[in-house]
Amino acid sequence: MLSLNGIKNACPKCSYAHLFTASRQSRQASFSPASLTRSTAPRIQVQRGSYQLNRRCFSTSKSALQEPSDIPGSQSAEDIEKVVREAKQRFRDTLPKGYLSVEEYALYERLYGPPLRETAPEDVGIPTHADMEGQVTRLSDEGTLLRELEGGGFEEVIYRLPFADGEAEEPSISEQLSASEAAVEAVEESLSYIDAVARNPREHEALQRLMQDFKAAQKKQMEDEIVAARAEAEAEQEAYEMKEEEDEVLFDEQDPASPGVEMQVLSGEARRFHPYTLQGRFHGSPVEISLPQTSFVTPIRDLLDRTHLSHVKAAAEAAFGGPGLPTSPSTPEGKKNGQMGGVGLPPDQRHMTEIEADAFLAGFLPPAYASVTSVLREVRRRLGSDWIQERLKRSENAGLSVLDAGAGGAGLIAWEQILNAEWDLLREKGEVKGTQPPGRKTVITGSDRLRHRLKSFLHNTTFLPRLPDYEHSGEMQGEHLDAGDKPQPRKSYDLIIASHLFLKEKQDHYRQAILNNLWTLLNKDGGVLIVIEKAHPRGFEAVAHVRDTLLKQFLLPQNGESGIPAEELNPAFHREREAGHIIAPCTNHGTCPMYKEAGKSKGRKDYCYFNQRFTRPTFYTKMLGNSSNTQGDVEFSYVAIQRGHLKADQRPGWKATEQAFAGYEHSQESPDMQTLPRMVLPPLKRKGHVTLDVCTPEGKIERWTVPKSFSKLAYHDARKSHWGDLWALGAKTKVARSVRVGSGVDDGGKRAEGGKKPRKVEISMDGGRLSANEKNARKERRSKGKRDRQTDLIKEILEAEDLEEREIEREMDGEVEEELRLEEEEEEEKRKRRR
Repeated sequence: MLSLNGIKNACPKCSYAHLFTASRQSRQASFSPASLTRSTAPRIQVQRGSYQLNRRCFSTSKSALQEPSDIPGSQSAEDIEKVVREAKQRFRDTLPKGYLSVEEYALYERLYGPPLRETAPEDVGIPTHADMEGQVTRLSDEGTLLRELEGGGFEEVIYRLPFADGEAEEPSISEQLSASEAAVEAVEESLSYIDAVARNPREHEALQRLMQDFKAAQKKQMEDEIVAARAEAEAEQEAYEMKEEEDEVLFDEQDPASPGVEMQVLSGEARRFHPYTLQGRFHGSPVEISLPQTSFVTPIRDLLDRTHLSHVKAAAEAAFGGPGLPTSPSTPEGKKNGQMGGVGLPPDQRHMTEIEADAFLAGFLPPAYASVTSVLREVRRRLGSDWIQERLKRSENAGLSVLDAGAGGAGLIAWEQILNAEWDLLREKGEVKGTQPPGRKTVITGSDRLRHRLKSFLHNTTFLPRLPDYEHSGEMQGEHLDAGDKPQPRKSYDLIIASHLFLKEKQDHYRQAILNNLWTLLNKDGGVLIVIEKAHPRGFEAVAHVRDTLLKQFLLPQNGESGIPAEELNPAFHREREAGHIIAPCTNHGTCPMYKEAGKSKGRKDYCYFNQRFTRPTFYTKMLGNSSNTQGDVEFSYVAIQRGHLKADQRPGWKATEQAFAGYEHSQESPDMQTLPRMVLPPLKRKGHVTLDVCTPEGKIERWTVPKSFSKLAYHDARKSHWGDLWALGAKTKVARSVRVGSGVDDGGKRAEGGKKPRKVEISMDGGRLSANEKNARKERRSKGKRDRQTDLIKEILEAEDLEEREIEREMDGEVEEELRLEEEEEEEKRKRRR
């Protein structure tokens, strides 16, 4: 029941203070003269089906909300202020359409400012306080059973009733929809009611209109759910029939192009491609990722419906660098050469306004989900399903624990899609029981407003304001008064998604501290750390710095790889190295061929990054300003590392490169996918041959050429390959490819000093003053614009005029001196004559 305290108010028509009582057992509004002394405000019963009032006192016309008819023609200032304050208390920061008069709305704006939006039913608690415990309607062909659970409770199971012999066939979709509409009307009639207390007739009419809107929306939602359920059942039936047809055409045969490789040939894609080509793909089929509607798109859209999208778009552009959102996880095509910084609104930001939290949901989460999903699918392919299924099957284990540090909850949604798929496979085999996989989910969110929004669709999730710091925390054992005999176990995570954490830190030692902290949180027995950054040179350098630090300070060298020299060890960060390996995208454990010199490089053109196509939701396209284009791309640099497990194949990199160049098309042994070269650029398709730019297990960037004469199957697969795929079918020729890594360390715009003359400084005494002149000094080279050229021209003209004036003055001075000299000579001659 929605309870609001009323005030004394007389009926405008009969000057009596009426009392309308409401109860859940009776639907009739009762009026008793004896209750007049017990009432201080009119009580109005708002029911799900109807509104019962004293028609002599209150009018319920539909136009009351548009232009209230019960507003007195002349109101005193006290009455106007009272109505405005009651409206603020009832509807908070919203206001129903046409609720206030012109004078009242002017006072409302002066006191509280303009309302955020029109009042919705949930703003006055109608969905929350409505009695929703009505009987659930079942379709005519559905039944229910109660299944006993392990804990002693019961679970309701819905099943479909089979048709008996002689009965009619299943009704058509139109007949089912008509039956569904009748069921919806029956459910609407059986719905119970809610109670609300109104202070005046105007509030009653506003509540009545909101209840009608809620009823209409609920009816439409129930109809959509029934139609969606029918469509889903038809799709499942169609998929089942198609699977039965495909099972009939399955046959086992020996592939003539691959002797020694026994496989199951299918009609379709698997029959046209080599199995190793399919296993080495980076993108799935189809290439475009569809965002989950139920668990991701719909909850965000419902949260954004409370505010107009134009306000959310303005806030998103202010937070993510302007139109196109260049500082969001996805960078638009025309703004990749701009400011190469991190994301504009990270989820661990401590303070966010309401509109900034909405802008984060609309502009950050969709591309972040696409990039994390792409990386998680690649990690799952390279590690195999056993990495997840073994942990799910352990009875003593509570499932897998995951930490989303930087993706703002998008990483947890992407992880749930993969985890549920593995859980369904195990449940079909009968190895596990239950509907939901066990596990622990944690996300880093610094803002309370963002946390309140995320927890509406991230269920059973722990929210932390910052990363736990186990690196600098002591053991709670022994000397502490509140410590026990044994140290408390520290939390560890099987999967850590570190998205956009390192690029925002400018100093290397800050990045080192974050990496140390993440490594202490990672499970020592097979935990996986994923680092994702934006796809530009600075983002790649942040990921490459993490990779280089892990290989040199954290992980043991692989077989055949050289370790770090003793003189390069940093005693401040030196630790005991342990087993581990890089899962993706690198297939080598040496120095990255695109990151030979640590630090920022000026003019870097070649760097390692990948892309993922995804379907844009409607609200995200409106954030970008292009509602017609529903296809988007996100580019990112990443690295995935597993702790505690060495790579299965310990062959040296040069040997793995030679075998991959020879190809596994006719090989008797299956290759390890983590020892194959990876395409770092899209393939170059020419007539009769295909050129692939690959990063080899030896740690080099090479260009492999696959002509049609080398192998028809390899040529076909090379033409159909994509950027990021692993290549197992070899090539005919290869050459080293030069990598444009820039001009060394970026010194802030100064020119490099290599090959230049040494700088010299001459010190001299000029007029008793010490002066210094520098020789061979660098000159600033700046391109001059039109205004600068005009300024230089004016300066040259003024200098020329000054020079001309000085020449004229010098000539005039010479003439004056000559005249004085002549006058002096004449006077001297006159004096001589006088003598």
